[in-house]
Amino acid sequence: MSDSNASKAVIVILRIYALLLLLIGATLAMGGAYLLTLGGSPYYLLSGLAVVASAVLLGMKRFEGAQLYGLMLLATTVWALWESGFDGWALAPRVVAPGIMGLILLIPVIRRTLIRRRPAMRPSLAASAIAAALIGGASLHLLAPPFRHADPQYQNGMGIAPSAVSLTNSPAAAAAGPAAGDWPNYGNDSYGTRFSPLTQITPANVSKLKLAWSFRVGEFGKGFEVTPLKVGRALYLCNNRNEVMALDAETGKQLWRFNPEVDTRPISIAVCRGVAYFRAPDGGDGECAERILTNTLDARLIALDARSGKRCRDFGNNGEVSLLTGMGEVRHGYYHVTSAPTIVRGKVVLGGWVIDNQKVDVPSGVIRAFDAMTGRLAWAFDSGRPDRRTEPAPGETYTRGTPNSWAPMSADEELGLVYVPTGNSSPDYFGGQRRPFDEKYSGAVVAIDADTGGVRWTFQTVHHDLWDYDVASQPTLVNYPSPAGIVRALIQPTKRGELFVLDRVTGRPLRQVVERRVPTRGAAPEERVSPTQPFSVGMPSFGGAAFTEGEMWGITPLDQLYCRIKFRQARYDGTMEPPGMTSAIDLPGFLGGIDWGGVSVDADRGIVIVNSNKMGFLTRLVPRTEINRIGLKAYKGDTVPPNFDTVIFAPGEGAPYGVSQPPFLSPLNVPCNQPPYGTISAVDLKSGKLIWTKTLGTARDSGPMGIPSMLPLPFGTPNIGGSVTTRSGLFFIGAASDDYLRAYDTASGRILWRQRLPAGGQATPMTYLSPASRRQFVLIAAGGHHAAGTTKGDYILAYALPK
Repeated sequence: MSDSNASKAVIVILRIYALLLLLIGATLAMGGAYLLTLGGSPYYLLSGLAVVASAVLLGMKRFEGAQLYGLMLLATTVWALWESGFDGWALAPRVVAPGIMGLILLIPVIRRTLIRRRPAMRPSLAASAIAAALIGGASLHLLAPPFRHADPQYQNGMGIAPSAVSLTNSPAAAAAGPAAGDWPNYGNDSYGTRFSPLTQITPANVSKLKLAWSFRVGEFGKGFEVTPLKVGRALYLCNNRNEVMALDAETGKQLWRFNPEVDTRPISIAVCRGVAYFRAPDGGDGECAERILTNTLDARLIALDARSGKRCRDFGNNGEVSLLTGMGEVRHGYYHVTSAPTIVRGKVVLGGWVIDNQKVDVPSGVIRAFDAMTGRLAWAFDSGRPDRRTEPAPGETYTRGTPNSWAPMSADEELGLVYVPTGNSSPDYFGGQRRPFDEKYSGAVVAIDADTGGVRWTFQTVHHDLWDYDVASQPTLVNYPSPAGIVRALIQPTKRGELFVLDRVTGRPLRQVVERRVPTRGAAPEERVSPTQPFSVGMPSFGGAAFTEGEMWGITPLDQLYCRIKFRQARYDGTMEPPGMTSAIDLPGFLGGIDWGGVSVDADRGIVIVNSNKMGFLTRLVPRTEINRIGLKAYKGDTVPPNFDTVIFAPGEGAPYGVSQPPFLSPLNVPCNQPPYGTISAVDLKSGKLIWTKTLGTARDSGPMGIPSMLPLPFGTPNIGGSVTTRSGLFFIGAASDDYLRAYDTASGRILWRQRLPAGGQATPMTYLSPASRRQFVLIAAGGHHAAGTTKGDYILAYALPK
């Protein structure tokens, strides 16, 4: 190609480039002008005008266009640093894409063309180079994991202060603990601490962990959330069709498998988080002396012989009890139990998951206890009839639509109490029709007498819940010394991100709780919004700081501008903005904060490990006329059920409103708030102070439109699942959306080992000692989760040190 033709080609490229800049600049200017009318930042209008002017000048082949663009880049960099500091992820949408566009002007052929036309171009090229250097430096900041020690006491990185408190030095704590090397309860002990006394795997050797064995459960679902039990030589677990399996703890070989043949029609929340183990009190050795209890998606409670997997014929009717007795009409998919049963004082205690936001008239949230040997009903707690502890009389039902308990429960055998976390009555986002007993027991932790079913105390974590802030986490029980003696405490994590620390005997807060005013404007006229909510100011909060416009994010300035506009358009005066007929930002959303993964406690060091989320949703009440116009009907149990983790519209049949609740995302399907979306933190239980916090998960499997970026950079992803701590000073967690299982040093928060999983690890790991080899294993279910967007699978994976 001749020099003349080459020059013409460069001019064509320059004009195409100028046209692209013109389109980008015009979009920024128009969107920026609208943002300014909403009270937003003037930057986008000013930068858009600068880019438009630069594009016009470059289209005319004038050097001033490049010079102006270089100055715009410098101004953008200064503005970005002023607004977001040196946070790499916050800087990225502000400077990376504009910087890349600016670097095009440094391509030699384009640079020579412009320089020939005006030698004075060099200063503008230098400006572009300076901006590019600043962009590069900011991008390098992404390589440093966001991390901070939160208390000067821990600034030396040594972690635990000499005054750290042991939570294991009381007789009650010893009684609650499992036999050495076993994991006999969902949370290991009945206290739900997820703490193991094992020490074989240490910070010094954890990097040598290798896959010892794997097992396929043979069922793919929307999520695989099980935490297996380990008793003696066997592991016990379930899949999402409630098939129960026993595996050899050393090899992973299947010992037996029981298929309850559940109704296989689709169901919204088809998960089984675990099973329960019970040994007969007489210590016998006959059939079903040791039994596994499991609940099913079609509302049955089944008892199996732990050795053979056969039904326990002395339990209920041929080994099973119907959970539909006394419930009235229950459509398929409207009621079942997803969490493991709780064993206390010879009784099997369970609540149930009740469908959200489809109808006002839904099944009861009754809590029931059954004799673990016979299956006979021991008592029932019906919050609408707390005085009635028996089954309803013929023709009657348990009170319909009462607050339910779908999360794992905890128990104190010595006190004879079971601790029940509750949700709210349906629908979640409109409470104008709620009854006094709905208000009393919703969004609470309720201590119930394990012998009688009577309520000892109730502590409410949210008043008149309008945000789906079910108490989703298992209450965690700890004992620790104080000047007044041993304190029996309960830690209740919440979706709000609040950690409430209570006296589990009385329900009285042990850490200060205050009532603070919250937003009330914009609610539906039929609504009654609570003017205050309880805040646990004596503990760190994990709900995330209130959003600001400056925290709105995106991949580029364009989708960041979109998110800023959506932020300004929405109602948002801070946390707990009430739903109304205009969109309100819901932060944290219904994933939390802290969801069903709960917390784990290093009982030796007095450290609470907390994984949490910060994701927003846009909530709007939809008038009944609009619901009828779009033809939205309540799920009837015979169609494809709604996906409750991504639902946009729900009908709320029987209420004046349905609800629309899309996640707060940009057009590129990334969250509108800047990272991190998930963190992992450590709290000193004695002082109530945050020891350290850091991001959980990398950007490897995250990206625009769900396309993995493959960037192994600290990011902080949404996380689903929990952690397990060990006496050796380690904790293990999957949960994040990047398909890794990680081991951390509890004291410092440093990652010591990580292993890529074949599917998402949205489950809580566990650890045990195999009696065959005396090796410690770390085990996790890896099946992915549709809400996390992780790889699907059906794996049980066990890791151990080499023999």
